[in-house]
Amino acid sequence: MQLVVARIGRAHGIKGEVTVEVRTDEPELRLAPGAVLATDPAATGPLTIATGRVHSGRLLLRFEGVTDRTGAEALRNTLLIAEVDPAELPEEEDEYYDHQLMDLDVVLTDGTGVGRITEISHLPTQDLFVVERPDGSEVYVPFVSEIVTEIDLEQQRAVIDPPPGLIDDRAEIASSRDASAQES
Repeated sequence: MQLVVARIGRAHGIKGEVTVEVRTDEPELRLAPGAVLATDPAATGPLTIATGRVHSGRLLLRFEGVTDRTGAEALRNTLLIAEVDPAELPEEEDEYYDHQLMDLDVVLTDGTGVGRITEISHLPTQDLFVVERPDGSEVYVPFVSEIVTEIDLEQQRAVIDPPPGLIDDRAEIASSRDASAQES
């Protein structure tokens, strides 16, 4: 199975290094020197990582055969793809690969069905489950422990405890203006 592990950003310096937007929880495993990665677009790769280092909080990589800024800049926006055994599990207990979460049934803590996960959206601040409801509509559920209380891979379900208004229309709107209007 193939997983996107990074996206190449802009060139850094003049010796062929590039910044990368990491899309894996295991960069030390997937983006280590010597790793051979497929690419999207496929014509760009495969790429073999020659060196890697962290500079000002960003991961910088250099690939074999890319020795100057021009070559590095030509790789910009290329996705790096690692081949992963589907049976392999992440190192941490509460971590999951996207393929493990896709198509899980989503239920409330009382067992009421909500829908099924059709997509995982990786945003800068958090990941979101895109849940398709039985009527075909979609709801977005933040993948945070306060809302997603359990992932049960054996039962193929994700249990959620959403705040009011996340999956229904029962939002409770409270503001200081409402309180002062009621007092008058």
